[in-house]
Amino acid sequence: MAEPYAAGSALRVREVLHGAEWASWDERVVSDDGILVTVQADGTPMSFPEHPVPHPWRHLDAWQGTTVLKMRREGDWYSVWRFFDPDGAFVGWYVNFETPVVRTDDGIEVNDLQLDIVIAPDGSWQWKDVQDLAPSLASGRITRDELLAVLAEADVVAGLLDRDERWWAPWDGWTPQGGMI
Repeated sequence: MAEPYAAGSALRVREVLHGAEWASWDERVVSDDGILVTVQADGTPMSFPEHPVPHPWRHLDAWQGTTVLKMRREGDWYSVWRFFDPDGAFVGWYVNFETPVVRTDDGIEVNDLQLDIVIAPDGSWQWKDVQDLAPSLASGRITRDELLAVLAEADVVAGLLDRDERWWAPWDGWTPQGGMI
């Protein structure tokens, strides 16, 4: 594993599609001790360089409406996000299926792979964006190998949720105002 990022430091998150940067923004490191934990605050500026495939968020100048605590483990085809409204109240969890995180000198690289799971505060969950998988594959936005990896990982995550075996549960008490409670 690469040298851990220091708590409190900024790192650049880059979405990379077809070998080129597709989107980027900064996140603040909360912890990096086997799980990279970062926070993306409401209002975080976002950048969308020219790319042959338009990014779906390219109309945004900044992340809007929520603050998000994000947890990534090396080798996983997903990250887990904890959402807070503008007043800091917990809104719910989100599983974002993406390529495994690649560490760089100043940040990380990932690529969002369309499929998501939305987890309500009561623990109930549902799939999101399933209908986008086939068009994404047909357009070349995701590869066949990426799709197969995501579907296999989705089965693993669904099992974790059904058994309430959330490796991210230790972060249930984190808030944007005060860290862990």
